[in-house]
Amino acid sequence: MGMLFGTDGIRGIANEYPMTPEIALRAGRACAYLFKNEGKKHKILVGKDTRISGYIIESAITAGICSMGVDCVLTGPIPTPGIAFLTQSIRADAGIVISASHNPFYDNGIKIFGRDGFKLSDEMEEKIESLILSDEIDSIRPTHDKLGKAYRIDDASGRYLSYLKTIFPKDLVLDGIKIVLDCANGAFYKIAPRVFEELGAEVVAVGVEPDGENINKYCGALHPEHLTKHILEERADLGFALDGDGDRVIFADEKGNILDGDKILAILAKYMMKEDRLKDKTLVATHMSNKALEDFMKEMGGKLIRVDVGDRYVVECMRKNNFNLGGEQSGHIIMMDYTTTGDGVVAGLNILATILKEGKPISSFSNILEPYPQKLFNIKVREKRDYNSIPEIKKAIESAEKEIEERGGRVFIRYSGTEPKLRVMIESRDNNIIYKWESELKGVFEKYLGVQNG
Repeated sequence: MGMLFGTDGIRGIANEYPMTPEIALRAGRACAYLFKNEGKKHKILVGKDTRISGYIIESAITAGICSMGVDCVLTGPIPTPGIAFLTQSIRADAGIVISASHNPFYDNGIKIFGRDGFKLSDEMEEKIESLILSDEIDSIRPTHDKLGKAYRIDDASGRYLSYLKTIFPKDLVLDGIKIVLDCANGAFYKIAPRVFEELGAEVVAVGVEPDGENINKYCGALHPEHLTKHILEERADLGFALDGDGDRVIFADEKGNILDGDKILAILAKYMMKEDRLKDKTLVATHMSNKALEDFMKEMGGKLIRVDVGDRYVVECMRKNNFNLGGEQSGHIIMMDYTTTGDGVVAGLNILATILKEGKPISSFSNILEPYPQKLFNIKVREKRDYNSIPEIKKAIESAEKEIEERGGRVFIRYSGTEPKLRVMIESRDNNIIYKWESELKGVFEKYLGVQNG
């Protein structure tokens, strides 16, 4: 990827490069230029989450789009999957989401969807980046009646809410089910509780009082302990926690046990296979998913395909091969029969349908797979050098891989797409092997790549 775009759009501290209004304005201009084709009125949809910095980024992007003669349609706070859906629904040329997803409130980001509701390819992002960073389109300045205008669609949330309810099987109701819903003070805070209430559930909604600064703060998918506390207090049947922009979800059962993305994928894969709905009996996940998920799929007569970290790579693989279920351990669940991107509420509706069909509490699914012990650690780096070019590191990695793989485990190493960090994951049924190699690899990475204190 280039200088601006990471694994999921442009992201950084709001009002610092690259998340400045100036870059946002140029991003708006670049999108308007690239997605405009001849012969019809053009419009780009723009939504945001609940961060205080959403106002400055939204205004700048709007100005950029309108300055290129394209209309800007504003939705206000709406989840990322809502923009993906509405972009197709209102036949917009593109959809832009202003959100830094699960990051703290002081960060913000820009994610872009094409008219088909899918995130852009690397090539398209590179074109946008090159237009933002060059003066190629600076001279394009429509005037008079050729300028674009900005307007709001007031019922954006209502349209998306109506669509979500159509996903739930018509013959099922949620009457008598008590759900705790943690909306992370984010973009789903209005829509998600209403979806489940209107389908008959008793909803205890938490994380639904955004103030611009409390998005993801001690709540939502990153802090499931907040969810489990409320489930136990309320004696609820289950609960789930969304992240700030609603494309991730983590579940918990009535006893407070957490079900991460791997377990959610296992439940959905099992019941989709049972109903002969899982295309090619294949699940798509990333290198971060636990090996237990891979072994589970094999036992079921299916298979797991792994791709690079990032939900967009999961989606890419699914589209290319016509698969319909994929996701990440972190809680991105992509169900291509209903949506083009991760959607926490779509996943929630499908899990609830599965539980109702089976007639069992969610705790009976909690041990669907027993994850192998996994250790993740990050090394803050001075620069993202090719670590295999450093002989000492290469040798250490090769030794670790040999011993860990012999014992049925694996090592996965990658640079973060959004931060100056090297991420290392070690997985094995043998904890002693994990501790041994965590210590050795940490030592060698810190010595040759790490930021030295002082």
